[in-house]
Amino acid sequence: MSRLLVIDDERNVRFSIAEVFSDTEVEVRDAQDGQGGLQLVMEWNPDVILLDLRLGNESGLDVFHRIREVDAKALVILMTGFGTSEVAIEAMKQGAFDYLVKPLDVGQLRDLVRQGCQIRKLVHVPAFVGEPDFPENQPQQIIGGSSLMRSVCKQIGRVAGQNVNVLILGESGTGKELVARAIYHHSRRSAGPFLAINCAAIPESLLESELFGHEKGAFTGAHQTRIGKFEQCHGGTLLLDEIGDMSPSTQAKMLRLLQEGRFERIGGNESIRADVRILAATNQDLDVLIQQGRFRRDLLYRLRGVTIKLPPLRERREDIPELAYHFLFRYSAEVGNAITSISPDAMDLMQSYAWPGNVREMQNVIHGAVIAAAGAVLLPSFFPPELLQDEAVTVECLPLDMGDTAAWTSLPAQLDRWLEHSDQDIYRRALEEFDRFIIGRVMRFTNENQARAAELLGLSRITVRNKLRSVGSRSLKATGSNVSSNSLDRS
Repeated sequence: MSRLLVIDDERNVRFSIAEVFSDTEVEVRDAQDGQGGLQLVMEWNPDVILLDLRLGNESGLDVFHRIREVDAKALVILMTGFGTSEVAIEAMKQGAFDYLVKPLDVGQLRDLVRQGCQIRKLVHVPAFVGEPDFPENQPQQIIGGSSLMRSVCKQIGRVAGQNVNVLILGESGTGKELVARAIYHHSRRSAGPFLAINCAAIPESLLESELFGHEKGAFTGAHQTRIGKFEQCHGGTLLLDEIGDMSPSTQAKMLRLLQEGRFERIGGNESIRADVRILAATNQDLDVLIQQGRFRRDLLYRLRGVTIKLPPLRERREDIPELAYHFLFRYSAEVGNAITSISPDAMDLMQSYAWPGNVREMQNVIHGAVIAAAGAVLLPSFFPPELLQDEAVTVECLPLDMGDTAAWTSLPAQLDRWLEHSDQDIYRRALEEFDRFIIGRVMRFTNENQARAAELLGLSRITVRNKLRSVGSRSLKATGSNVSSNSLDRS
């Protein structure tokens, strides 16, 4: 549950804000003066602080500075009854998250607090590469010992301390935000601000204003000057999520900022300097967007000082058990279920499933399973229908000769050829040929029923599936075949 602290000397304002969030996952506490608010900041550690700029005879700006002394990354939203308040604008330049004009708009208040809670998580909850020395519920950890994830972690380590822009690519749910947070926390800018903006979630007409800000009267509805994210983030790091959805006009202004380090607010003439490190993320193919005329090639060159590509979960299946137990223990502690293990059948289902939503989908599936579970073991019956239907990822098809006797009897001649050419790694290659013959033969005998084949072979179903993937893809690559026979994933 998120925590919201309201500091305002008007009792009815504090009561009204508490009512706004009474039906949400936001816990609200309040204080009527700066001293009481500062005490709650130290004792309660709120995610977001709503601070009135006029607290009776007390200056809200002074209180803001005292809060920042206690917590330099405190996320403060200022409230003012004066739409043109230069004090609020100045406070934003000094690190305030945003400001609201009274009377408060309920929808705007909810949205801003929600965004603030997300940013608080980015700034204050570290993302660790490797095993953290903190309680399990404190950090968010990049999990996976596969070669693909080890490579990602090495890239993070190499780039985090460098002052270069980073482009993070990957399908939805692969953990792009987690990688961005790890880069920030291990960077030289970790003491500075970190802000994130989803380019796809903000209407095109408003995105430029969000990024660069605007002057009063710049357009219809611009009733006061607004500081943009680049100006707020001076000296820090800005995550631009879903960068592929940025409009051409905003792309052009972004390019100038990256080239010159300066920009103007909408409707303004003053050139503003911005020292901001850009982390850009997208699940789209930017090269395709360039070909379609929807993304600037020169902007791509500026954004990808370094590129980190996250693999989908289906390409790093060896990480699934570790991820599964990580989420199991996390949600068991939250829900209060004493689940200590995952049954082999449940693990087999998870390792054979395609996971189109990647790690995020897996996290949600296990969360739901933990809630539905009874007993100490997570069983397949607790999973949603898509896993129980065993719609596993489709892999390459069996070559027609896989399992043929002729293929097996040709192995001695093949061995002689390897020896004649002094080939290396002969033992592994011979074992691959053995797998290709015996797995193929048993699959044909069972009419490609994997469960029955696993029983006859004395192997787990996931082992059979992995061997099928391995020998099937090798055979197809070797022959260049595009044979289309029955899918390997039939059970």
